[in-house]
Amino acid sequence: MGKTYVDVVKYLIKANLEVNGIVEKPDIVGAIFGQTEGLLGDELDLRELQKSGRIGRIEVETNVRGGRCVGSVTIPSSLDMVETSILAAALEIVDRVGPCDAKIAVQRIEDTRNLKRKQVLGRARDLLRTMVTSEIPESKELSEMVREEMKISEVVAYGPEGLAAGPGIDNGPDIVVVEGRADVLNLLRNGIKNVIAVGGANVGKTIADLCRKKEVTVFLDGDRGGDIILRELLNATEIEFVSRAPAGHEVEDLSRKELIQCLRRKVPTEQAVAQMDAGTSYSQSQRAPIEQRVFAGREGGAPTTREGSPQFRDGGRDGGPQFREGRDERRGRFEHRRERTDRMDSRVQQLVEQIQPAGGMAQSQQPVGNGMPQLQHGHAGMQQPAGMQAPNQAGSPMQAPIEPPMPAEPEVPSEIAAPLRSALKELGGSLKARFLGADGSALNEVPIRDIIAALGEAQGVNGVVLDGIVTQRLLDLCESKGVKFVCGIRAGNITRKPPGIGIVTGEGA
Repeated sequence: MGKTYVDVVKYLIKANLEVNGIVEKPDIVGAIFGQTEGLLGDELDLRELQKSGRIGRIEVETNVRGGRCVGSVTIPSSLDMVETSILAAALEIVDRVGPCDAKIAVQRIEDTRNLKRKQVLGRARDLLRTMVTSEIPESKELSEMVREEMKISEVVAYGPEGLAAGPGIDNGPDIVVVEGRADVLNLLRNGIKNVIAVGGANVGKTIADLCRKKEVTVFLDGDRGGDIILRELLNATEIEFVSRAPAGHEVEDLSRKELIQCLRRKVPTEQAVAQMDAGTSYSQSQRAPIEQRVFAGREGGAPTTREGSPQFRDGGRDGGPQFREGRDERRGRFEHRRERTDRMDSRVQQLVEQIQPAGGMAQSQQPVGNGMPQLQHGHAGMQQPAGMQAPNQAGSPMQAPIEPPMPAEPEVPSEIAAPLRSALKELGGSLKARFLGADGSALNEVPIRDIIAALGEAQGVNGVVLDGIVTQRLLDLCESKGVKFVCGIRAGNITRKPPGIGIVTGEGA
């Protein structure tokens, strides 16, 4: 018998075997040697190759199934690629094993050196990482691949869904929500560690819970996909700010300077939603270059963004930039605007009182649609010429029509609000919505992410209870479907409350 081993195994020939009869392994090996003998010449004769150690022992595995033998044939080879392929093709000419018909079909030729290459690469990476940790920090000889590997190692799997996130996701009061893992890596490379990825268009429980606890800035691509993900987030939870990459760009491709500038130019959610409803994305509305800044008018004023967002500040963990705008600061700005409006109204009222003449001038004030008094002048005893009409006549084009005041929206009665809040408690933590009929019975329960589609197809819905935020989009759909009551955890940014719909929130329970 020839050698049973090969000095260097380069390839493994793997073939399947079928024999129409019951035969033994030596019969199969003998058939292979016998039917290939002299077929390929002396240099590729199986017996000579095995004697010289260029191929190894022919391994045969067989099983008997219904009077037939099926199995596999494995031949190790140290020949080159061409010779090994010729040898594998020669196996398929074997058509008989003893008195039985047989068929051999080569499945593949495996390169055993691929496994060795992977082992070499893995070991080289370990040695290089050890060298990096043992060398001084000022070393400048590290390659870009090692720096990329170190950044990737900072990504953690967060929550039961295993979302890609930075190590600082739980360390501060605010977070940045991006689309995918590549966006998380880009922000980590630039020192922003309080970041987490949505992981797709479907918003899971992990993101919903984080958005309830922290102040959220959504940072999305400047394309149609970013608009879709933003709408899904608005349907599932509450977010405070929206930041978008420039039109046609993705977050994962932005440089450090562009990332910081985009985050500084974040806008409130209401403004981003209004721009989307108008058919213009936030990224498309930024006509100025991304580097442009507008500074305060007073000398020494701090730089601000075009939208008046707070300056992006450094000072986070590990020197990474952290950004936030306090809720008290925003509330203070709104109160200042309200006081300025009140002062303007009082000043107008004083001017109206001062222009009243001591006598001879009759004045009447009528409320108009904008809330300002309408002045009408007429001199006592003075007759208007024929064909002339006094300006205070009803037909005067200068007089605005009187608009009746809007009726006050009635509150939801307690006998209706109590069952709705009870149903809300039953849905607590489920991230589901329940449709109620006119008699208060449950018609259907759907996940919150599917509430818009399900409500659009439902019929006879009188009330909606959801374990989430009541949004403007949901109220508009309820108005079109004739829904009378909507109950949620709390109300979102409602810019228009449809008449005839009662809103009940868990906050008032």
